Amino acid sequence: MSEASRPSVLFVCVHNAGRSQMAAGFLTHLAGDRVEVRSAGSLPADQVNPAAVEAMAEVGIDITTATPKVLTTEAVRESGFVITMGCGDACPVFPGKTYLDWQLDDPAGQGVEAVRPIRDEIRRRVEALISEITDAPA
Repeated sequence: MSEASRPSVLFVCVHNAGRSQMAAGFLTHLAGDRVEVRSAGSLPADQVNPAAVEAMAEVGIDITTATPKVLTTEAVRESGFVITMGCGDACPVFPGKTYLDWQLDDPAGQGVEAVRPIRDEIRRRVEALISEITDAPA
């Protein structure tokens, strides 16, 4: 698959420290180089949520090197799919993009026990997204 025809996905949440990082980790792990993956936050935190890092490690995905990034209009412009997770109106809207809003509990301040079900729901949604965007005809 050429670089130009490869789907690109941007995951956005407020702090880019939990949900969007877990989603990006799953998409990168499950789709490999078939999908270009980005994540960002409208108000990025200083670090990725340690409970999210631990929950992902439990399923064999290492997001320890991930760092929260600020949401930019360029990131949205360069992505074909923009998946928001509670960032509200902070996400810029461009014509021709596919926007999805995933209603997910915020793992901020939660222990790993509370993060596991969020992680598992994100995995289900990412798996469905992969089949939707990689099996669709160009």
